[in-house]
Amino acid sequence: MNSESSKISASMMCTNPFFMRETFDALVEGNVEYLHLDVMDGRFVPNLGIGLDYINALRDRTSISFDYHCMVINPDELLRILDVRPGDIISIHYESSMQIMRTIENAKKLGASVFIAINPGTPVHALEEIIYFVDGVNLLMVNPGFAGQRMVPFGFTKARKLRDYLEQKDVSHLQIEVDGNITCAHARELRSLGASIFVAGTSSIFGKEGIRKDSIAELRNAIA
Repeated sequence: MNSESSKISASMMCTNPFFMRETFDALVEGNVEYLHLDVMDGRFVPNLGIGLDYINALRDRTSISFDYHCMVINPDELLRILDVRPGDIISIHYESSMQIMRTIENAKKLGASVFIAINPGTPVHALEEIIYFVDGVNLLMVNPGFAGQRMVPFGFTKARKLRDYLEQKDVSHLQIEVDGNITCAHARELRSLGASIFVAGTSSIFGKEGIRKDSIAELRNAIA
């Protein structure tokens, strides 16, 4: 199992813009490690996500590292215009690129950690040829595109399968990020299955008026 300490990646698509200052104060106070940025094009997933102007505004506001989740067709075009910095994560979907190795190579040149993301219906063994060229796997626990969904029924089984697969391939050092319906209870179970980065959204830390009181501490305790 990955020995990395557990980290929280706060899903910024779940923020209420009217409470942004309070949200950032809570994220900083809670020592959240990443801001999770869902970049969507309305084609790879049926939704439009966070825009580049918003992302650049966040860069000016915080020193927290970014966790880019690229849910777009032809991610190479997106990589050219992202403001990527050391310490960031870029998750590229296996399903989004016809030349996934080339896309991984282009992402690596930006100096961030590169994760390969897989949808719930994508088998773990699809990673066979590329698993040695990435820094981690972003395991989607819901069909991507919308907040507030329930975890797919085989979510824990898939996480266990991924952990075993990484051990079999002798790459158990790779980080596992889990994204989608990460409640405290789910996070606790997924931590036992090898996950080390937890995307926190409406299921855990965000309410209608920003960060829910004590929610970051509760999630932190669940993944300790």
